[in-house]
Amino acid sequence: MLVNTKEILSAAQNGKYGVAAFNVYNLETVQAAITVAKKENHPVIIALGERYFDTVDVEGFAALVKTLAGKSSVPVSLHLDHAYEKESIIRAIRCGFTSVMYDGSKYELAENIRLTKEITEIAHMAGVSVEAEIGSVARGAFSDEEEGDGTLTDPKSAKEFVEETDVDFLAASIGTVHGMYTGKPNIDLDLLEEIRQLVGIPLVLHGGSGTPDEIIKQAVARGICKVNVNTEVSLAATSYLNQAFEQEQKAAHLSAIMAGMQEAMEPVMTKFVRLLKNSNVI
Repeated sequence: MLVNTKEILSAAQNGKYGVAAFNVYNLETVQAAITVAKKENHPVIIALGERYFDTVDVEGFAALVKTLAGKSSVPVSLHLDHAYEKESIIRAIRCGFTSVMYDGSKYELAENIRLTKEITEIAHMAGVSVEAEIGSVARGAFSDEEEGDGTLTDPKSAKEFVEETDVDFLAASIGTVHGMYTGKPNIDLDLLEEIRQLVGIPLVLHGGSGTPDEIIKQAVARGICKVNVNTEVSLAATSYLNQAFEQEQKAAHLSAIMAGMQEAMEPVMTKFVRLLKNSNVI
């Protein structure tokens, strides 16, 4: 069933567990995410980034997700990830996305508040929930995201931001990176606790790939309800493709290759879903 992301995250906040938001790009990634969610009997968030609008037909993609979600026994939501343009957000809302992320993190706080508030007013009129970000997640290895400067979220600024913009969930920068870590992760859980004390809405962790399991569990205990996962899933798929070609499967039918790629992604997704599903047990 397709639901509003706010509904999924409100339940996660009350139940003190987390939900994975898997970045997807095609049929196989969507099918893998929903297949795993159904097997694990746990909600899932399907996330499409604005940066993929040039290669993915957004209206067709939304129709695809809505059809597959409608056949699912578990809650599925459709989320627009890291959008910088109002036009992209309006387009996503019009074709049925149930939540959108406006990323104004590159701006000073006052400007970020002004721009995010405008998006929130538009989205809420359509019954769509909104994620936003203050602070900036740095870019690690193998990431396809834009470069961030790694500025950590200031708790008092987070409180002001949420109160002024009326966003539904907030991405907090606490030291994770987009992509894979190139050194030892340095995650500030104490900072996350400070933010949680001042901000009552569900919190979001960008940069789930490569983050140690115990850190993720502790982050959920401190208010994280949504964990974004992109690179680990991508690497599982591309590693399968590389291995398939090395094993002289160059003449294999495309349908077999794509099916194998989906199977390669599912164990990675399962790992995250199980971790977040059981994250209230530390």
